[in-house]
Amino acid sequence: MPEPQPEEPHVSGGQRSAEDGAIASTGLDGTMDLATTEGETLEKGLGNADAGGPADKARSLWSDAWRDLRRNPVFIISALVILFLVVISLWPSLIASGNPLTCDLAKAQQGSQPGHPFGFDGQGCDVYTRTVYGARISISVGVCATLGVALLGSVLGGLAGFFGGISDSFLSRITDVFFAIPVVLGGLVLLSVVTSNSVWPVIGFMVLLGWPQISRIARGSVITAKQNDYVQAARALGASNSRMLLRHITPNAVAPVIVVATIALGTYIALEATLSYLGVGLKPPSVSWGIDISAASPYIRNAPHALLWPSGALAITVLAFIMLGDAVRDALDPKLR
Repeated sequence: MPEPQPEEPHVSGGQRSAEDGAIASTGLDGTMDLATTEGETLEKGLGNADAGGPADKARSLWSDAWRDLRRNPVFIISALVILFLVVISLWPSLIASGNPLTCDLAKAQQGSQPGHPFGFDGQGCDVYTRTVYGARISISVGVCATLGVALLGSVLGGLAGFFGGISDSFLSRITDVFFAIPVVLGGLVLLSVVTSNSVWPVIGFMVLLGWPQISRIARGSVITAKQNDYVQAARALGASNSRMLLRHITPNAVAPVIVVATIALGTYIALEATLSYLGVGLKPPSVSWGIDISAASPYIRNAPHALLWPSGALAITVLAFIMLGDAVRDALDPKLR
């Protein structure tokens, strides 16, 4: 009979794995070297999770706002419309090959024709070409006026809200005086004596009467922000006034100013058209929606298309900026989340 083979000594799973360098499954990163202790492996797994996990990235108000804006269809539609308007205001020849100042009286008040989809106005000018070129001045006036108002109002209101005292009281009284001036009446009085045909007098008038609104918004935001704990801590550590304003207060107080300025941009475009319609804003040969609406008003019965298209372009532009401002407000206001 064959001799019985000696039985191998029983080796536990932990000993065999330690000798052979085997690995076992864990619940963290998939494997665990059993030659090491379980505590060391857990520390390694948690360390790897903390090192590059996307959940650990810092999230700020601006990143959250951009995430919300990308998901908001109102923002996407209004942004696309505004982008289109900006492109045609910079390069109107991309979609309009004619000259807005070229007119033919023989075609006055005629309707749509091949190559002239919007027809002709009372002077025989191509309504389509003038509507496209009119976006340049309207967008330029709105953007420049908004930048001037936002800059002047933010600086004055922010300084008054930060320092307070006599400067704050003085600025509040000056703001009340400017709020008491009717915008349209002020434009009729101030711009009626201006003989220049450039856009700068109109922009200057808008900045002159528009800064108090932004100033009051900036003042309230700065007063609220300077009472936060991080500002008090910076003050206790000896931070200068300029450092607190630029590094701590301004980034946390600028959101309301951006919202109001975005909505006001559409308002300034409409104001420029109103002043041009009344004859105190831009004047011919400038090409503006307000000028075209004013020129087409006497022919509204015979040639309503000459009034319809520039009025529609103006309404769509103002509505796009207002919708954009509402979307930005909803994204930047944590109370509306």
